[in-house]
Amino acid sequence: MAVDELQAIIQRCQILEEADFKGEDFNLFQVAGQKCLEDGYAAQLLEVIQNEKNKVIIKNMGWNLISPLVRCIFMYKQEDDKREHCLKILEQLAQLCNPKELFLGLLEQIEQTSGEQVCQTVMLLLQPLQTVLMKLQNKKAYSVGLSLAMIMNQLTPLPVPYTKQQIQEDKLGLCQCCNAVVDFAKPFVNEVVKNMEKSSEYNDMELKEELLKFCMKSLKYPLLTAQLEQLEGIEEHPFRHFATEIIDILWDIRELIPLVFLHRKGKSPHWETEEFADIERKNSADSLACLSYLMFVQHFGIDCFPMVFSPSYLLQCNMTHIEVLLKRTEESMLSKGLDLFESCLLRMEDNSLLHQYLEFRDFINVPQDLVKVMTICPIELLRKKSLNILQLFIDKFDAEGKYTLFRCLLKTSNHAGVEGYIIKNIKDQIHLSLT
Repeated sequence: MAVDELQAIIQRCQILEEADFKGEDFNLFQVAGQKCLEDGYAAQLLEVIQNEKNKVIIKNMGWNLISPLVRCIFMYKQEDDKREHCLKILEQLAQLCNPKELFLGLLEQIEQTSGEQVCQTVMLLLQPLQTVLMKLQNKKAYSVGLSLAMIMNQLTPLPVPYTKQQIQEDKLGLCQCCNAVVDFAKPFVNEVVKNMEKSSEYNDMELKEELLKFCMKSLKYPLLTAQLEQLEGIEEHPFRHFATEIIDILWDIRELIPLVFLHRKGKSPHWETEEFADIERKNSADSLACLSYLMFVQHFGIDCFPMVFSPSYLLQCNMTHIEVLLKRTEESMLSKGLDLFESCLLRMEDNSLLHQYLEFRDFINVPQDLVKVMTICPIELLRKKSLNILQLFIDKFDAEGKYTLFRCLLKTSNHAGVEGYIIKNIKDQIHLSLT
C-alpha cells in the first residue's frame, strides 16, 4: 500500500541528520508520495506533511511532489474532497519547503505546461510562488524577474480574446490570468515604493527594473493586441482593468512620466548580435506605442499627466508611436494607431501646425503610411477612417506646410485615386486663397 511505503521511508529518514539524506532517499520519497496522490490517499499524505516530526524531511524533499500534485489537482473535480486535500498540501509545501528548491520546482512546472492548461497552471501556482519569493533572501529581484518573465513567455503564444463574446467566454482563462499576475506582482511593487519613500536616493534599482520589464512586456502582450474600448454589457472589462493596473505600477515606481515623455526604455541589455538588439528595440517601440495609446486615447493615467505641453508638442512626441502602429497589418494595432493620430490632431486648431514640423522624418513617413492603409488595407472601416485622418492632418498645417505635404504625397503615393484627392485639395486651397 502506498501509504505504508511512504511511512517506511519517513521512519527511516527521521533518524537521519539532514546532511545524511541521500539521493536514493529523495527518489523513494518522491515515488511513494506520487503513488499516494495517484491512488487517492491525499488526506494521509497531508497528515504526514503536517506532522511536526517530519518537518526537516518535508523541508528538503517536499518540493519533489509539485509535479504529481499539480497533475492530481487538475484530475479531480472542483468539489472533490481529494482536490481540496491536494490544494492544502500545496499550501503546506509553500510554507515548509526550502524556498530555493521549491522556487525552482514551481518555475519548472510553469515552464513545462502548454496549451489549454497554461492559464490554469499559472493561476494555481501564483500564490505558492509569491509565498516562496517573499522568503528568499538572496537574488530576490532576479528571482521575481525570472518568475514574471517565465509567466509572460508562457502566456504570450495564447490568442488574445478580441470580440465581446470571446472576452466574456475567456475560454483559455487569459483575461482572468493576466489580472491574477498583476496581483502576484503587487507585494514587490509595494516593496519598491517603501524603499523609495525611505530614501530619495534609492539605489537598489534591480527589483524596480524587473517590474519595469514586466510592465513593458504586458504593454506589448496582451494590451497591444487587446480590444480596449468600453463594451456594452461587460461591467468590468478585464483588459481595461489590467491596463489600469499596469499604468498604476508604472506610476508607483516613478517610471510612467519618463516613459511617456523622455522615451526612456530602462536599461537596454547588451546583445552580442545586432539581430537580438533589433528585436529588443522593436519590442520596446511596440510597448511605448501602446502606452501612448492608453494615455492619450483611453485616458488611463491621465490624472498623472502634466497639462503644460502644447498640442503640437504632444503630436510630435506621438508621431514615432503612430508610425510604429500604422506599419502593422493587424486590425487591433492599426486601429490603435489611427485612434492615437486622430486624438492628437483633434487637440489642435486648423492651420496651427508650422511647416517646419515637416523637417521631422516622422511627419513625412506617417502620412505615407496613412496612404498605404487607405489603398491596401482590406478593412473598409479603417480605409475610410485613414482618409478622414489624412484630411484632418492636412487641415492642421499652415499654407506652406499644406503645399509641402501635397508635393510629397504626389511624388510618393503612386495611386491615381490618392493623386486625384490631393489635386482636389490643392484646388480647394487655391479657391480659399482667392475668396
